[in-house]
Amino acid sequence: MTSLLVIIVLVLLAVALWQLTKIFDLTQVGASSDDSQVASDNDNNVQGYIMFGFLAFIYIFTIYGLLKWGNLALHTPASEHGLLVDNLMNITWVLIFTVQVITQGLLYWFSFKYKGNKDKKALFFADSNKLEAIWSIIPSVVLAILILYGLYAWNNIMFVDKDEDVVEIELYAQQFKWTARYAGNDNVLGKANVRLIEGVNTLGVDMSDPNAQDDIVVTELHIPKGKKVHFKMRSQDVLHSAYFPHFRAQMNCVPGMVTEFAFVPTYTTAEYRELPFMVEKVANINKLRAAKSVELIAKGGTALDPYTFDYLLLCNKICGASHYNMQMKVVVDSPEDYKKWLSEKTTLAQDIKAAAAAEKPAEGAASTTDTTAKVKDTVKAVIDTVKAAVAKVAVK
Repeated sequence: MTSLLVIIVLVLLAVALWQLTKIFDLTQVGASSDDSQVASDNDNNVQGYIMFGFLAFIYIFTIYGLLKWGNLALHTPASEHGLLVDNLMNITWVLIFTVQVITQGLLYWFSFKYKGNKDKKALFFADSNKLEAIWSIIPSVVLAILILYGLYAWNNIMFVDKDEDVVEIELYAQQFKWTARYAGNDNVLGKANVRLIEGVNTLGVDMSDPNAQDDIVVTELHIPKGKKVHFKMRSQDVLHSAYFPHFRAQMNCVPGMVTEFAFVPTYTTAEYRELPFMVEKVANINKLRAAKSVELIAKGGTALDPYTFDYLLLCNKICGASHYNMQMKVVVDSPEDYKKWLSEKTTLAQDIKAAAAAEKPAEGAASTTDTTAKVKDTVKAVIDTVKAAVAKVAVK
């Protein structure tokens, strides 16, 4: 409501200013004025200085933005290939800022230097082969280098040797949650199809496939430090995107096909929490949350819980109304802790058997209840018949 009132006030203020300018124009009737609508030398000088003012604004705001919000960017990568991605990104940023500073400076300098002047005549020429060559060859060479480096980085990141020792995990996306499926002891994921989704088998795993018998389904992702994790991704409904920001990994999850991504974690969750920049960041967040909690409590609300850093798997595609909440906690364990955690999980086959066993007693209990009810009804009918006969005899 407050925002609406502010907007209404601003609109009314703009209308008032517009009316004032019209009144001012009416007061100038009869005064000498230039109605030719052709810019004078004074107009051109003013425009030239405004150009320089806008150039200063661009540079100042760019520097301010780097100082003000530069600390919000992702910091130390938590995967082996993360450094390669960050290097490519940093090179791109340096090129963008360099080109921006040079081109914007030249653009506004030339706008000022060659502003309109009645004593000067513009020089016209049809073309310049030299200029054409400069602004065509230089960008082409720079982009070619960037693209080649990008392809080199992409091939290194995406390459997974078929004989390489990796952890096979499936990420299953659906509105609006993630589910993970581990390949088990054989390290081979069983076949799956959405048409097979039923009951406990929410991923549609084909339980007739021998490789599926030791698959493990979980809702919290654990991965071991120092070992390559090979993710295979599926989507049940719409286009999702599996995004691991701290691992510099992202891959679309497309309905009807399997996509892949692999990386090697380099910090456990506990180790990443102890990095100096993360300690400082968490302390700053909790300082803000504490201040906000004071406001909430004063209004009769509940205080915010302290923030603790965790790796997250996010959806980076706008997949629906609850897209913002589609996330999964990711825990990077030491290899020993990872094995211990995985050994404590039951397989999908065991879960299905347990669910089936739980249903049978319920069916038996229902059958017994029905039989008991029938017996009670029969006994009641017999008793009623006897009572009626006794009543007739008594009457006689």
